[in-house]
Amino acid sequence: MLKVFLVEDEVVVREGIKNNIDWAGNGYEFCGEASDGELAFPMIQKCKPDILITDIKMPFMDGLTLSKLVKKEMPWIEIIILTGYQEFEYAKEGIDIGVAKYLSKPISGSELLKEVDALAAIIQAKQEEREIRDKYTREMEENIEREKTELFQLLVTGGKSAAEMHEMARKIEIDLSAIWYNIIIIKARSTKKAQEEYSASIIKANEEIKEYIVQEGLIGFEGDLDGKLIIIKADTREELEQKQDEFIAGMKNVYAKYENIRYFGGVGEAVNRLTELPEAYAKANQAMAQQYLVSESRIVHYLELKSGVAQEEFNIRSIDPKQVDSSKVREFLKVGSLDEAEYFVEAFFGGFGTNAMNSKMFLQYITMDIYFSVIDFVGSVQRERDEIEAIDPLSEAFNTTENAKLYVRKIIKQAIEMRNEIANDRYGDVVNDVMRYIDEHYSEEDLSLNTLATSVNFSPNHLSAVFSQKTGRTIIKYLTDYRMNKAKELLRCTGKRSSVISLEVGYKDPHYFSYLFKKTQGMTPTQYRGGKVVEGEE
Repeated sequence: MLKVFLVEDEVVVREGIKNNIDWAGNGYEFCGEASDGELAFPMIQKCKPDILITDIKMPFMDGLTLSKLVKKEMPWIEIIILTGYQEFEYAKEGIDIGVAKYLSKPISGSELLKEVDALAAIIQAKQEEREIRDKYTREMEENIEREKTELFQLLVTGGKSAAEMHEMARKIEIDLSAIWYNIIIIKARSTKKAQEEYSASIIKANEEIKEYIVQEGLIGFEGDLDGKLIIIKADTREELEQKQDEFIAGMKNVYAKYENIRYFGGVGEAVNRLTELPEAYAKANQAMAQQYLVSESRIVHYLELKSGVAQEEFNIRSIDPKQVDSSKVREFLKVGSLDEAEYFVEAFFGGFGTNAMNSKMFLQYITMDIYFSVIDFVGSVQRERDEIEAIDPLSEAFNTTENAKLYVRKIIKQAIEMRNEIANDRYGDVVNDVMRYIDEHYSEEDLSLNTLATSVNFSPNHLSAVFSQKTGRTIIKYLTDYRMNKAKELLRCTGKRSSVISLEVGYKDPHYFSYLFKKTQGMTPTQYRGGKVVEGEE
């Protein structure tokens, strides 16, 4: 029910409009009245009507001044101005304000209601159009997330000027303007399921965190698997640190509500140039590398790592046996990425202390232990151990810590590349399963990224990344293209009405189907059926 508000200084006229029209009976809510614009404005702010009827000449604040205020703050409100004949020249000024109708006084109740009905029809049409646009935006969210991911990669790898990055961000409605920046990386995993499997708890928790990010004015991006990447920006370092601490506290509260979730976060070091974000990202990744060395949920700040390890003479008794734990290497081989390998190796070796690493005997033991862990892992993914570069006990790998790190990084990366090759083969099967599912269920309106992810037991974020990597298209684009191709086939090969075809290809709302068809094909369904060809299409 649309709401109507009336502003009129003449009591008789105001009472007549209010009482001589059966507002409720005609489908309207008469939500308020006032004798001048000054009294009316705060009342309008509170009740937020759809239609404002106001006299043009009133004491304290006239109708045009009120209209300017209303249109500036609540632009959706449609305004009808009532005016005497001698004041009709003010209509020109009202055009610039956005007034919908000018009606001469006196006016009968039936005439006014007729004008209100006409305006209501326009409002409802605009609402339907807005709802269709909003639905399209929601459905295309996966495409927007992909653009955001591409923007983040450019932000943290460099290669673009600050002006270019601001322009790219503006196109997807992201404001990068600030004086201070930092980056937080967060990953969550189910303790009950393998990393690649779908976890309802993680999905729900991440959705809550996503909403929290928006409320706090931060910039959130989707990372690998169920990871999140957050850019925190502020005008002062103190404000940045406060935002950072508040977000971390809020994020911990969200994850605490769900059982069987282990999370880990890495916080970079603040920078005050957009082009320095790669430095903040690298340091956040260094902090994140600690996730493979501890079992509990934690948030690690890069600054915590800068303190280093106290110098001491090497003593085998000073080594914590828990640190000499090859299971940490095996865990990294299962879920770590190539980009993380360097940070992991640094963190793993760094945990022993400088003097321990100066012991050739200890260095030899650690390196050989890692080698056998890598060989064992390679066998578990059905690859030959000969594919990993073997180590010679007399080689230079044991001469210095840096040589050992270089060798360990190399064999860990070799193992991860093998794992990824196996995964890519399996992901090809998953993508084919998704395509088959779409072929069988495209006519179902509720078919979505979440539905498809559930069908293959993946998280939506992971499936979206895999599908895009394999096909070059997001899932929602593939689904939309599939439905549009089916619709074109039906339009050309059958005499079915557009509304029927809309249902058959998965859209209950024929208006939305027509909007989407025109958006993607450059013409309406009727024009396509008639054989009209758009420019550039054969």
